[in-house]
Amino acid sequence: MTALGSGGAELALGGAALGNLFRTVTDAEARATVDAAWNLGIRTFDTAPHYGLGLSERRLGAALRDRPRTAFTLSTKAGRILEPDPRSDGDDLHNGFAVPATHRRVWDFSADGVRRSLEESLARLGLDRVDTIYLHDPDDHAEQAFREGYPALERLRAEGTVTRIGAGMNQSAMLTRFVRDTDVDEVLCAGRYTLLDQSAGADLLPAALDHGTAVVVGGVFNSGLLADPSPEATYDYTRAPRELLDRARKLSGLARRYGISLRAAALAFPLAHPAVTTVLVGARTPDEIRDAVAQARMRVPDAYWQEARAEGLLPADALVPPVPPVPPVSTGELP
Repeated sequence: MTALGSGGAELALGGAALGNLFRTVTDAEARATVDAAWNLGIRTFDTAPHYGLGLSERRLGAALRDRPRTAFTLSTKAGRILEPDPRSDGDDLHNGFAVPATHRRVWDFSADGVRRSLEESLARLGLDRVDTIYLHDPDDHAEQAFREGYPALERLRAEGTVTRIGAGMNQSAMLTRFVRDTDVDEVLCAGRYTLLDQSAGADLLPAALDHGTAVVVGGVFNSGLLADPSPEATYDYTRAPRELLDRARKLSGLARRYGISLRAAALAFPLAHPAVTTVLVGARTPDEIRDAVAQARMRVPDAYWQEARAEGLLPADALVPPVPPVPPVSTGELP
């Protein structure tokens, strides 16, 4: 059974938190989170070498490798090679991960770098293949990514080493270029199609529809603000600007008036767009992934979207979900 949101798009587990994003997660907690996601019907998982200097890949692989390989899909990323750094005795928190800084990240979108990155990811995962590989954050490396990295992905796909290829970024402009100028199967866009930022709706999502490219949306909570709009909330991993905090609070207050949570609205919004096939949700505990699935199944009243538009909290032309039949809502595990 696949965990679905109200719009029918697939929910997937994002692996950044399993790599100790911001704070430590134990091996047992990480394994229990993946197990809970599996029991809730989630069958798509995403990770990257960047997440905890390989820790996310090691943990996710350990949790998945004894499960039937044809029963799940897995993506990882290339673009950062992990080089041992024996001189460092600190941590990696300046990059956002509460792990010892045993390695340093080296940007490399060359053909050899992409292939090496995948080989090292498979070793950490303990698996013989991944289904999808993305070029990861090539913002400042566009020339090499398009000239060398992308052709390397095409060769990996042609060889059958991977099934799908793409790019994953926190912006929509370069992802739109990948959609228009290459033969990527899918792109992962984080934080740019949310209740607070619909910029991907102007370029990436229409292009993806035109080219038949799947769009995976991540960062639907904009790193925390749309999960809990408190004064300490973060937006794109920094302290939330006042204007966005105020908008999030108004959206949250509106949600309470309709008997739903802001998290439910934040998860439902991207699911309404026909280009979006998958929404990534991050979780570091079983309770967090159970809550995410329950919120994604929650019925968000049409009146909520109408009032959000009327109050200027969403653009008047923003695509919003229709009211679906009331689905089962569970805070526990599905059979």
